[in-house]
Amino acid sequence: MTATATATATATTVTPTIRVATRRSLFWIVAAVFLILIAVIALAATGASSGGVPFSATNAAPAGSKAIAEVLRQQGVDVSVPATLSGAKSALRRSAGSTLFLFDPDGNLDKAQLRTLAALAQRFVVLSPTYAQVSALAPEVGLAGIVSRSSLAAGCDLPAARAAGRVSGAGSGFRVLDPAAETTACFASGKRTFSVVDIVRDGRHITVVGTTDAFDNEHVSERGNAALALSLLGQSDRLVWYLPTIDDSSISGPSIAQLTPAWVGGVSALLVVVAIAAAFWRGRRLGPLVVENLPVVVRASETMEGRARLYQKGAARLRALDSLRIGSVSRLAILCGLPRLATVDDVIAAVARVTARDPAEISGLLLTAEPRNDRELVRLSDELLDLERTVARDIRPS
Repeated sequence: MTATATATATATTVTPTIRVATRRSLFWIVAAVFLILIAVIALAATGASSGGVPFSATNAAPAGSKAIAEVLRQQGVDVSVPATLSGAKSALRRSAGSTLFLFDPDGNLDKAQLRTLAALAQRFVVLSPTYAQVSALAPEVGLAGIVSRSSLAAGCDLPAARAAGRVSGAGSGFRVLDPAAETTACFASGKRTFSVVDIVRDGRHITVVGTTDAFDNEHVSERGNAALALSLLGQSDRLVWYLPTIDDSSISGPSIAQLTPAWVGGVSALLVVVAIAAAFWRGRRLGPLVVENLPVVVRASETMEGRARLYQKGAARLRALDSLRIGSVSRLAILCGLPRLATVDDVIAAVARVTARDPAEISGLLLTAEPRNDRELVRLSDELLDLERTVARDIRPS
């Protein structure tokens, strides 16, 4: 009896092994790996979908302009692509009579910097300039709003415009403010609104261009876009293709690191450590997830009726009829023995052969007929059912 009591009072203590500890932490390990994979996939997708720098001479994406730059090089034009303002100035100083192409939608350059570049270039082509850029480079011209026409005719004596004939019209427009200035306005889109204006001042040409489609890879082959871009940029033996960045801006200020208090870094690191410790602490106490079946089963008929009520409430008769048509076309294809990849036209032709009916009548029922009220919707639904019954009856061996 004493031995039994002693055996009963004895407890066994088991020290956790590495396998047990790993099993307990398996959920958090899998969750961390899953989050890392999601982050990698998101970064890869973002990089793949990026269109690169718009109108960059080194960007082969649809938004870039590498196609124009390469064609100009093949025609003997020395295309230089400086990355900084000082590089652009050096390139212009090395060769007198150069052409400068500028696209600066963010306004990184101020008026003094723009005028310095204009003084160094023989021909200055500015794509989609802002109000500040127009006032600094071409005060004879003013902005005239957005141009949304699909195409524009040259309508002027500018050689590049005559070579293009017609170009894509999407972009911005300009208006000549000083009639006495030596300007040539091309591609009119309205009353005194033009997409290309060339200004001659002291023997130098400044051309403001609003039709951006003429300079990107995606639309350069349309209409006379390529002729316009190549003619404007290829008039000199040397072309400086310059896209300013924030590094070229003359506006300087304290950085984010300089504005951040010194204690923010230490507190942030401490919060990260506390969050990780809390995750492990509470994660072990919560335990594994419990799988529980849902107590509700939704019948397919209830889903169908609910969708039908939504269509009725929104008066979506055509959408409701299209849903019925999709089912009818699938069933007719099976009745006619057509493969799964058969098109609607194949189904119409097969049904016409089986029923000896006009294919146009069947096409109207399966594709083009639109109900104007609920009565016509019911009638077309009945006709679809009658058509299925007729096909089933006609293909049944007698």
